[in-house]
Amino acid sequence: MKILHTVEFYSPSVGGAQEVIKQVSEQLVKRGHEVTVATKKLPDRTSCIINGVNIEAFGISGNEVYGFHGETGRYQEFLLKGDFDLMMNYAAQQWATDLAFYLLDRIPYRKVLAPCGFSGLFDPAYNHYFSHMEKNLEKYDQLIFHSNKYKDIDFCRKHGIISYTVIPNGALEEEFNKKDSTFRQRYGIPEDVQILLTVGSHTGEKGHSLAMKAFSRARIGKSVLIIIGNVFPGSMGCLPSCKRRANWINLISRGLKRVILLNPVRSDVVAAYHAADLFIFGSNIECSPLVLFEAMASKTPFITVACGNAEEITSWGHGGIVIPTINEPKGKVDADPKVLARAIEGLINAPEERQKLAEAGYRAWKDRFTWEKIVLEYERVYEAVL
Repeated sequence: MKILHTVEFYSPSVGGAQEVIKQVSEQLVKRGHEVTVATKKLPDRTSCIINGVNIEAFGISGNEVYGFHGETGRYQEFLLKGDFDLMMNYAAQQWATDLAFYLLDRIPYRKVLAPCGFSGLFDPAYNHYFSHMEKNLEKYDQLIFHSNKYKDIDFCRKHGIISYTVIPNGALEEEFNKKDSTFRQRYGIPEDVQILLTVGSHTGEKGHSLAMKAFSRARIGKSVLIIIGNVFPGSMGCLPSCKRRANWINLISRGLKRVILLNPVRSDVVAAYHAADLFIFGSNIECSPLVLFEAMASKTPFITVACGNAEEITSWGHGGIVIPTINEPKGKVDADPKVLARAIEGLINAPEERQKLAEAGYRAWKDRFTWEKIVLEYERVYEAVL
């Protein structure tokens, strides 16, 4: 098959959407398909072919609600004239999908959409955008959702759209089967110090503040909180405030606790998962958080808020626990730092329970949630559409 994937950002940019399309694209290439990714131009991308995946880059930003900027005409011409069997648009509410909406009647090849959550569904700014979403969705040959229980799939059910498939996210077996045991040594963390980990970009909505507030309250003895996250071009996001809070915790704890902020070098990310005693996730808004699958793949038990389909992932794998969660406006969630702190105490002080969760999560991931297996589901959907 000649396959086109469209996504706002792609490697070397890091993030959830980037990782999903990277893994699906590269696994499909390994299975003999020709895959092209249409995405944003990045100054640090040095090649138009990455691990066998062809990259078509465009200088575009924005979305339908807040306006498009850049090479919109060139992108739309590329879609209309492309020699592909099938296109999959990944994630709504960004230019790579929103610009395709205008062309769905004219694009000559098959079309698939993975909405990836509809994060703005309850945001008044997106009222008009979603008022004509039903008509857009009906023009796709198939929809792909990551969850059976989230607002994007509920939207489709409400409007009687039945051409969809649920495909979960996952973690790469080839990557997580390699264990780097040098992480503690590289960052000066003794073996008797507990490591807590959270991973997410510094957008201000990945729960870094919640994680640090809970960590500072938790009575768990000598411990380190590792926060791994990137910033996007043109914005430092919550990184400055994270640095200030981390410095404050490091100062008042008098050596008992430490917060370390790291850039998302992939080898460090995987090594941190393997080294961690507990993964904590307090994100305000998600679709289907990859990080929970990665925690299961590394045998790291997790504590999460009920963001995206985190509850569903927990029920699938039994690799962690979900704490009581507060529903906020515009579809966002939050939690009480005290509640998260007590949950951290409960698991850190119960090593046998952590081991039980770790083993259950790992078994579920190995059986169902490796990218090597998940790509077969994408392949089946694409073949069925053709």
